[in-house]
Amino acid sequence: MKLKGLRAGLLSVWLSGFLLIALSFYGTQLLSPSSLDGPFRYSTRSIAAAPRITIFTALHSLDEGSQALLGIRSWLALSSQVTVVLFSQHNNSSSYSSFTDKFGSRLLLDSTIDFTFLGTPFLHSMLARSEAYKSDIAVLMDPEIVLLPDFVSALNHAHKLDRDWLLVSSSVDVPRFPFHWDETGHFWRQDNGKRVRFGELQKIISSLQSWQSNSSEGKMIMAWNNVDEPLHCGVLPPFLYQRGTHNQWIISEAVSCKRRFVFDATSTISSFFLGNAKNRSDKYNVSEPKTRNWEYIGNSHLGQLYGSLFSKSYTLPKLLKCNKRYMFVSALDRSVDLSMLEGKSVGFRTREKISACISRTKSRSLKIDFVQKDKAVPLLKFPFDLQSLLPLVADKNRTVVLSIAGYSYKDMLMSWGLPVFFDPYAPKNISFNDCHFGSKCFQRVTKVKSRTVLKILKLGYNVILSDVDIYWFRNPLPLLQSFGPSVLAAQSDEYNTTVPINRPRRLNSGFYFARSDGPTISAMEKVVKHAATSGLSEQPSFYDTLCGEGGSYRVGDDRCLEPETNVTVQFLDRELFPNGAYGDLWLKEDVRAECEKKHCFVLHNNWISGRLKKLERQMMRGLWEYDASMRMCV
Repeated sequence: MKLKGLRAGLLSVWLSGFLLIALSFYGTQLLSPSSLDGPFRYSTRSIAAAPRITIFTALHSLDEGSQALLGIRSWLALSSQVTVVLFSQHNNSSSYSSFTDKFGSRLLLDSTIDFTFLGTPFLHSMLARSEAYKSDIAVLMDPEIVLLPDFVSALNHAHKLDRDWLLVSSSVDVPRFPFHWDETGHFWRQDNGKRVRFGELQKIISSLQSWQSNSSEGKMIMAWNNVDEPLHCGVLPPFLYQRGTHNQWIISEAVSCKRRFVFDATSTISSFFLGNAKNRSDKYNVSEPKTRNWEYIGNSHLGQLYGSLFSKSYTLPKLLKCNKRYMFVSALDRSVDLSMLEGKSVGFRTREKISACISRTKSRSLKIDFVQKDKAVPLLKFPFDLQSLLPLVADKNRTVVLSIAGYSYKDMLMSWGLPVFFDPYAPKNISFNDCHFGSKCFQRVTKVKSRTVLKILKLGYNVILSDVDIYWFRNPLPLLQSFGPSVLAAQSDEYNTTVPINRPRRLNSGFYFARSDGPTISAMEKVVKHAATSGLSEQPSFYDTLCGEGGSYRVGDDRCLEPETNVTVQFLDRELFPNGAYGDLWLKEDVRAECEKKHCFVLHNNWISGRLKKLERQMMRGLWEYDASMRMCV
């Protein structure tokens, strides 16, 4: 990243025309030239050119009257140069549509980031997506934060700095805010209709700032220029947004990296949020230790595993506005030391005003919360078992997609991005390198799949079982559901185009759809029982049980009928559900184009020996959805 002219730490005050004064009040260093590696400079860009500001946030819902609604209104009322981007999975809801209609193109909805299955956004995905928006200044903040006009003024000042920078500011907790927007959406008014002036609001916030602790783990504002460049060196961990640790981590890494001038604007920016819990956005309410505590613990572990956090302490330079002038101050001590620069004196009254201003703002610094490297972090325990996870992920027809993978296939599982639960009865002591197709390890592991499917069916949910080495082009569920009850629809493993697709042992147990009905459950019980006594993998047990040994229950060229349960096995059309050897699709130059031409629903990456070869083939053919280096979906 290019480092421009401004050297971190210099305080400048412009007085009486073009006189540059460097000062030190109460030992609060006005960052002097001797403390820098070069001269302080402002950018030569036109002051009249107001910077474009894009505010990024994420929220779960946008109910009328929520604090998120209050906050976003305040952002858009600041300036016509402000645009807001809301990251959400629910962009098609009526509440979003009605709200965006009021602000037109200045309020944008974006669902193209990574979320957990619970709807929590990934911060690293949000920041990566923010680079796609053209803006002079990017801002990240909690949706509940309400901004006052001095926010834009502070950013306009920072925009003039001739160096890449990162501004951070802590918001105050206001227990009660008895004002509302007027009909124009530009002014705050009291209940009696009287307009509330900015100065009055600022006094309320300043009085609260004087005694509240401004923690980096509270609700914060982060703003930066040069949005195409990263905020820090290295890779941003997959932090969960608004689940702790990530604010202090980014600040620490940005300071350590030294690519940006990082400063605290808490004393300069007036912002607040309502402390009343019922007015908060419940999805992102940080007071959820019982139900979502694992998300906070997970972020803590990531913070300790990555970067330089928890290793050293520091104090950020402060941006102040005193005597109508912005200045950077390094708050080191409280001794009095008024200095002059090159014999140029500062008027007594001006010095007194600036001294008093700096003294008043001493308590409004951002407090960086540190946790030592050797401090124990609670053990991360994923709180969901199979039974508790099902209602969270099932669709309205009580259908789930299930994929089962051992640790050696974790890369393929990440390409899927499915919520995970741990099977306490899974085989132990599995070899990562020797658990390939046909091995004893493989035979043990695959039998977990049918046992888990049976559990889910008995809990009242339909299941699409899909191995992690199957790439999905389209949603196959509508077609699979069309086969009706007591039908198990499965992929054929037959590659020969001149023979029936239901030949003996050509049922592929890596992709099938099973309904939660009595006959299907009984059929799956027979499969699991057969596999338990077999020295082979579960796949032969499916065919021998449901189609009969040697195919004695076959019906036509694409079905079987199990006589005891009266369950029909429907072998799926290979043009729509091709296996890895059918039609030499994996040998095509453009596999995706060939499959889309055939209107494939899925493509199985089987009929190839070895996990690494399987990974290489899928990646080289462009059928891969996870960037391991960035920890996010492509």
